[in-house]
Amino acid sequence: MSDDTSQRSLADWLESYAGDHRNPINQALHWICVPLIVWCIIAALWTVPVPPSFAKPGFWAVGLLVIAFYGYYKQSRAIGLGLLVVFAIMALISHVAFEHLGPVTLRWYALGVFVVAWIGQFVGHLFEGRRPSFFTDLIYLLIGPAWLMDKLLRRLGLGTRA
Repeated sequence: MSDDTSQRSLADWLESYAGDHRNPINQALHWICVPLIVWCIIAALWTVPVPPSFAKPGFWAVGLLVIAFYGYYKQSRAIGLGLLVVFAIMALISHVAFEHLGPVTLRWYALGVFVVAWIGQFVGHLFEGRRPSFFTDLIYLLIGPAWLMDKLLRRLGLGTRA
């Protein structure tokens, strides 16, 4: 693996991330907390106002999801498509929550879940005995969802390892 971030493949990133996530309790907490954190970002962005003449609520969230999908898909079609399904489900949940709760309540829920999920991540790393990967490189914040999707796809026999 190269030390240069731009030279590393997704498989290199996933392998490195896996090295910091070997403890079963930490892994279990990541299966819960990483998707919750992703949803919180989508839900919070869903509440960012947009002029009605320009777009509908959720515009900023969908924009970010398109960019994220493209980035993941460029690295691995399987992971990108898997995450696209997850993103679509999370966007639908955010849309329904926005319609039923309104922007202010949804934003507070997203913030509360975000904080609790990050606490869960740090508790997992206490069990791991290692610092979270993103302390060494912020790119790892994007690797977590890909790592989980890679694991899921491999469990389903659609394996990637990017």
